[in-house]
Amino acid sequence: QVQVVESGGGLVQPGGSLRLSCVASGFTSSMYAMGWYRQAPGKQRESVAMISSGGTTNYADSVKGRFTISRDNAKNTVYLQMNSLKAEDTAVYFCNRMSLGRPYPNWGQGTQVTVSS
Repeated sequence: QVQVVESGGGLVQPGGSLRLSCVASGFTSSMYAMGWYRQAPGKQRESVAMISSGGTTNYADSVKGRFTISRDNAKNTVYLQMNSLKAEDTAVYFCNRMSLGRPYPNWGQGTQVTVSS
């Protein structure tokens, strides 16, 4: 069964850090571009970061310089290191494989990130 499981979210103070993990199963993540997305309450899901199968990365302007996406192909896992977190980073974070620049239609449960003092 093809699925991804996100983890690593939590409550953190502004300026803090978290590392999210996305474990893929049922497919070889290294063969795909993988992306992290987030959805805040009342807002549409938005792209945060992506990493190509070759390791090229791209980031939303809002997270550039603060977030880093990486992958461990041996573990079939993609990570999102988030530093200098802000209240506006509060959202449910999802990962997904991508095709032609778009995420696949099936999504995991996501992991909640709350940035608050």
